[in-house]
Amino acid sequence: MDFSEEQIERYARHIVLQEVGGIGQAKLLDARVLIVGAGGLGSPLLMYLAAAGVGTIGIVDDDTVSLSNLQRQIAHSTSRIGIPKTASAKETIAALNPEVDVVQHETRLDVDNALDLIADYDVIADGSDNFGTRFLTNDACMFSRKTLVSASILRFDGQLSTFKAYLGDGHPCYRCIYREPPPPGLIPSCAEGGVLGALAGAMGSLQATEIVKEILGTGESLSGSLVIYDALGTNWRKVRVKPDPECPLCGDNPSIHDLSAHVRD
Repeated sequence: MDFSEEQIERYARHIVLQEVGGIGQAKLLDARVLIVGAGGLGSPLLMYLAAAGVGTIGIVDDDTVSLSNLQRQIAHSTSRIGIPKTASAKETIAALNPEVDVVQHETRLDVDNALDLIADYDVIADGSDNFGTRFLTNDACMFSRKTLVSASILRFDGQLSTFKAYLGDGHPCYRCIYREPPPPGLIPSCAEGGVLGALAGAMGSLQATEIVKEILGTGESLSGSLVIYDALGTNWRKVRVKPDPECPLCGDNPSIHDLSAHVRD
């Protein structure tokens, strides 16, 4: 791929990296990433992917910007309160890197559209704020053979992993860790339990790093590992996660064969 002079200057700090170089930057420019959720995690994620030169970024979100979002959702601003988050995110990306093609999916990911939405993308990033969407995204990625990089935050704690269960041996899915969504009300939402704003930036940035690594095919994938961050104690843990042979999705005798197991909105 021939880079323009502007691209060479913009991505110079990538190109000089042995692990990236011109070939790697070309991969980023050709890559297509779908982000589920343009909120606390999605904001730093979409900004760093755009800065890195990921060529196409799809954003799935049906919400509008509100004042309470701005404590952590840095892709949005006070002047954009009331407008769709996908539109706000597109404006932020355009100001940061106008070369990036932003595809707005102003909708909620659900059982009827999940497979169609992820079909055109190489890597899926889950930055959603509810268990239903997390499980649906995991299952859809398994059936579609798509790499999923998932992060979650609550209060002062964060988790991050990559899931490639479609590859088989040694690669768990999200359900290998959490079999099914918890009963309603057992675990509070961020609105109920709170979340440290800067934690969203930390975990969203790590999520972007793992996505770039997957696109480049460099470094050690997080597939088979779970990163846990305790911000109050400044403690990081990386634990191995093995595939569960009794997993209902990717186990030896799966009981989930399509997305019909999920409740339709």
